[in-house]
Order: sequence, then C-alpha cells, then structure tokens
Amino acid sequence: MSNWLEHSVQIEVETPVEVSWSLWSDLEQMPRWMKWIDSVKVMEDNPDLSRWKLATGGLEFSWKSRIVKIVPQQLIQWESVDGLPNRGAIRFYDRGNHSIVKLTVSYAIPSFLRWMDNLFLGRAVESTIKKI
Repeated sequence: MSNWLEHSVQIEVETPVEVSWSLWSDLEQMPRWMKWIDSVKVMEDNPDLSRWKLATGGLEFSWKSRIVKIVPQQLIQWESVDGLPNRGAIRFYDRGNHSIVKLTVSYAIPSFLRWMDNLFLGRAVESTIKKI
C-alpha cells in the first residue's frame, strides 16, 4: 500500500480573482512561474488531459493528469491517471480587488523515497509550494 501525503497552502494576493484564475488555468504556462514544474503539455485531442514533468533536486517525475472538475474562477480539481500518483484542487475566493488562492496537493510517495522521513519530505514540498 502506498503512503500518501497531503499539503495545503493558502495565500491572499493583491489581484482580482479573474487574474489569479487566468494564471492558474493556463496549464502550459505554469513552468514559467512554478520552478519545480519542468513542462506541461495539454493533449490536443482531449483538453481535460495533460502530461506533466516535475524536476527538482535531481529528481524527475512525470504523469498524465485529468481535470476532474472545473468551476470558472472558483475551482480546478485534478487527479493523475498514470505516472506519479497525485490529486488535488486549487480554490479561488473573490475578495473584490484581491483574491485568495488555496492549493491542496496529495501524492503517493514513490517507493525509492520511502526511506526519507515523511516530515522532512512534507516540509520540503510545503516550502516549495509556498514559494509559488
């Protein structure tokens, strides 16, 4: 059985929800501002599917992800369908001239990383997410 970890980060940004939404919903642009995502390619034949590649600290992972639910300017929810097991959601809260963005990510720890202390790995992931 896999060990799953979950992390949530919430941040208030000084931009309207429309701007926050446009930044997060353009998946192929994420590698420009999310340093640990190496590439994202949305499938031409099915825009709900995308191929992701993560590269950080000498480690590299890839997976195919499917958008499970989307509510414009409120929610993007996904799950992996192959590769690195993961799932999560990005929630957007409209606060007029600013917005709150909450990211929740769950992932299975790859077997070759299970020797690492879960707390150490969790702290590393959370600190990376908070830098977004």
